[in-house]
Amino acid sequence: MKRLAALLPLIALVLLAAVFAAKSLWRDTQVETHAMVGKPLPAVMLPGLDGAAPRAVKVGKGPYLVNFFASWCPPCIVEHPALMALEAEGVTIVGVAYKDDPANSRAFLAERGDPFATVLVDRDGRAGMEFGVTGPPETYLVSSDGIILAKHIGELDDRSIRTLLSQAR
Repeated sequence: MKRLAALLPLIALVLLAAVFAAKSLWRDTQVETHAMVGKPLPAVMLPGLDGAAPRAVKVGKGPYLVNFFASWCPPCIVEHPALMALEAEGVTIVGVAYKDDPANSRAFLAERGDPFATVLVDRDGRAGMEFGVTGPPETYLVSSDGIILAKHIGELDDRSIRTLLSQAR
């Protein structure tokens, strides 16, 4: 009887471990990466990279792009010329410096050029969470009424840009 009482905590621990293991095996691990498509822009306020007071991500005219980037992100460096070309074509792009030091973001843009109509700072990544960002670069196509029309994960190239912009209303 004493032996059984001594083993009860161990038995309970083994059963608990089995329950957690079984639950994790049958858990749905699918991430809905495009959950915000068709929904309004999240109502987040972010400070400007230039030190301006916090403001909404919405530009007011559209369609436009919202691009989450970071100076530490190699694919962001690769996609940057495509963003510069879009800006030269007159496409409005809002940049969001994602989990980046503002000084590093400023240096990144000073070195490579600034394709953004405005640059906002999401230092802690909370706005990225609201948007559903899994990691930079990610780009959202937004309608003039603030609805997210499409999302592109990863660096933009000519084909992905055309696909993304073709979804504008």
